[in-house]
Amino acid sequence: MSSGARRRRALPSAFPALDLPLLPLFQHVYEANLKNSTACQNKYEELMKKVRKGGGENAIARHTQRNKKLLVKDRLRLLLDDEDFLELSPFAGLGLPYGDIPSAGCLTGIGQINGLWCVFIANDATVKGGTAYPITVKKQLRAQEVAIQNRLPCVYLVDSGGAFLPLQSEIFPDKNQGGRTFYNEAIMSAMKIPQVAVVCGSCTAGGAYIPTMAEETVMVDRIGTIFLGGPPLVKAATGEEVTPENLGGAKLHSEVSGCVDHFAKHEKEAYECTRNIISTLNYELPQEEDEQRWKAEEEPLHGCEELLQLAPLNYNHSLDVRMVVSRLTDGSRFQEFKARYGTTLVTGFAKIHGHQVGIVASNGELSNEASLKGSHFVQLCDQRDVPLLFLQNTVPRPKQMLDVAQAEVNSNCLKAQSSMMSAVACASVPKITVVIGGCHGVDSYAMCGRSFDPNFLFLWPNARVSVVAPGHGGSLLPPGGEEEEDQKANRKLEEESSAFFSSSRLWDDGIILPQDTRKVLRDCLDIIRQQQYQLSTEKQQAPLLRI
Repeated sequence: MSSGARRRRALPSAFPALDLPLLPLFQHVYEANLKNSTACQNKYEELMKKVRKGGGENAIARHTQRNKKLLVKDRLRLLLDDEDFLELSPFAGLGLPYGDIPSAGCLTGIGQINGLWCVFIANDATVKGGTAYPITVKKQLRAQEVAIQNRLPCVYLVDSGGAFLPLQSEIFPDKNQGGRTFYNEAIMSAMKIPQVAVVCGSCTAGGAYIPTMAEETVMVDRIGTIFLGGPPLVKAATGEEVTPENLGGAKLHSEVSGCVDHFAKHEKEAYECTRNIISTLNYELPQEEDEQRWKAEEEPLHGCEELLQLAPLNYNHSLDVRMVVSRLTDGSRFQEFKARYGTTLVTGFAKIHGHQVGIVASNGELSNEASLKGSHFVQLCDQRDVPLLFLQNTVPRPKQMLDVAQAEVNSNCLKAQSSMMSAVACASVPKITVVIGGCHGVDSYAMCGRSFDPNFLFLWPNARVSVVAPGHGGSLLPPGGEEEEDQKANRKLEEESSAFFSSSRLWDDGIILPQDTRKVLRDCLDIIRQQQYQLSTEKQQAPLLRI
């Protein structure tokens, strides 16, 4: 897109404002929701403190004092423009069958380097010595997927000891396991998505391929090493004693093997070099004044803090979803689409920090009419190239009754929901999903759940993710099932549907606090928009040479 085209003025919007204050009539609902939101936020902050400690005090001391290396947070402070980055899945790895792996042993997220949004994947060697567990691989692959979907440059801060061998069967052999990281690197390079690696620690075994497949690599003297097998393996195989530096240090790889492109005497120099590399990329960002002009936005009429009182304790404590919408959009303005039809689904256009979006929000059961309306609106947004925002709060499904009339209703609903799922799956526009309540059953698919590949998916701390809602386990059992089985199913659903259980297994891109949702959406929309500023995105075919 030419610079002249980017300076064009956006169409003015005169969307009606949703002035929906908290009403005294529902005070008991607000209080119950707020009490639950406060408890969820306390748990969120407690777990965040836990993951910020990494591998613990002893591991941090060994990392910084004996190995003379910086902590991940200090590395990111030197690499990024500021500390205001979008972290992905910070709770991944907690409470897994093989133990707690804080932040899955690596920090991933999206931050700005010289004003350019970049994905970063940074190993945390204080957690199990940087060893890769199955959840580590899954988190790295998700970060690469985000880079591919949104065409974002990717920076790898490599400090890894390779795979955790006792769990090798869950790391090595399958399609979406360890080897997929290298496949993705090759595909990203073919797509002209820039990749830079910084070797700031050990790159052993599989970890050695990450820097060697990146487009440019920086290596830190004395602390960075690249080899398939380290000195102990060399001694065991040949009897020869060799130092890590002589076997695979920065001088060897920058002067002899040529595996790395830039030699850095210390870590600070390495991140300065990386920032310089990013500045060479073929992007043309808009002028700051131009960006401020098109992003001129109004604050919502009611504060985002009120979302804590609207985050439902359970489905019975859900209120009109327009109250949530009005606290997310610029000036609380919302142009509703088909307002009188299929009223259990709210659809319409709005702006969030100047970005136009199409909003699809649960407001009850996803009925036949609501599904047809949702299908129509999703296709409309796809036609107009408007990004979609899904606010998901699905209705718990009651136990099905053996009734002919109900069967007919279900059949009609089934066909309409299939239509909506097809529309969501085939829509080529960016999609962002925020689960503000329940995420259950087929309704969650139609509302762009994880399996429908949204660009980003976040949960509020009160969210519940399960095939059916807790308390409705009986709907999975055959008629006349025992009460004990019903109670057992509901206990399991209660435990496994928690937002924190979900996020620890990377079924989402992280838990966000309700009051931070508008800011997170702004960052996501900024990130999605950036790809239009890359000047060349397609590789020209070379002419055939004939002899």
